[in-house]
Amino acid sequence: MMSKGKTKMSDIVNKFIELEKKKEIAKQIFKELKDATAALAEEIGVGGHFQDTEGTVYQVVVPQGTFVEYSQIGYERTRRADEKKGSLSLKKARELGYEVE
Repeated sequence: MMSKGKTKMSDIVNKFIELEKKKEIAKQIFKELKDATAALAEEIGVGGHFQDTEGTVYQVVVPQGTFVEYSQIGYERTRRADEKKGSLSLKKARELGYEVE
């Protein structure tokens, strides 16, 4: 376990934080792209189809299900300054020995 006073794994922790922040940005970009393509698919309409310049054919359909991802390991974090809530409570962070607001 890492705590705020440990420096042994600081490179690993710094890389983790960097990647986690990039994932948050990527999630937002993906959501924007998903919303934009969904809006265009609505305009094309279910059953509509087309082909791109590379030969890939697309058809607008009503999905039959949604893929659910299961991860073997994950993490929780406290909220950031621009967020209302994080997955790790401030109370739990304090119990772990961190000073949080």
